[in-house]
Amino acid sequence: MKSVAIVQSNYIPWKGYFDMIAAVDEFILFDDMQYTRRDWRNRNQIKTPHGVKWITVPVRVKGKYFQTIRETLIDGNSWQQKHWKTLYANYRRASHFKQVAEYFEPYYTNRCYSNLSQLNRELIHAVCAYLGIDTKISDSSDYNLVGDKTERLANLCRQSEAREYISGPAAKGYIQKRIFQENGIKLSWFSYEGYPEYPQLWGPFAHGVSILDLLFNCGKNSFKFMKYLQPIIAG
Repeated sequence: MKSVAIVQSNYIPWKGYFDMIAAVDEFILFDDMQYTRRDWRNRNQIKTPHGVKWITVPVRVKGKYFQTIRETLIDGNSWQQKHWKTLYANYRRASHFKQVAEYFEPYYTNRCYSNLSQLNRELIHAVCAYLGIDTKISDSSDYNLVGDKTERLANLCRQSEAREYISGPAAKGYIQKRIFQENGIKLSWFSYEGYPEYPQLWGPFAHGVSILDLLFNCGKNSFKFMKYLQPIIAG
């Protein structure tokens, strides 16, 4: 039974985001949704000696920002060097920094990004490739968007030929279960509970930071601290 998850793209998301990708057969980036400020779309958190810190990609907004994530343009490129210098300063002492940095640094120093969706998608693909996640990742624009909130989700499931929709627990407040039932689609809730702690720099442990924190600290052993990943077997 094919399973699908449908989620807006985020900037270097936390480990739970990638666990959801690994748990489904197809992951649809729902960037036809409205862009929201002070959200995870263009920022995330890292650990520093002074506590958890936000790093934010500057974007251009129209008026009261009535625009989709896909329509949101990035404001310049000077942030790329700044973000990499920030990552270097705070993670260079991490056990696997050198090896992981060699992989991710080009995404900050050798590429240019024009819009937020492009940036988020490239980094999501890069993390998945590093972790060995081979889930199909598609865009909501690949499909026809019809109906209101829940109807659109059910229609995306039908068009992708999925029989199970896996949703994050935050959606329990608005999803109409009846619509999935009427379309013969199983509705399942993803759990973010039960993650073990891993060796982490800088003070009290924080689960909700960017996946880069886990990768810099644990490298190819990161699967041990996630729930749906398997070890990558060389060769």
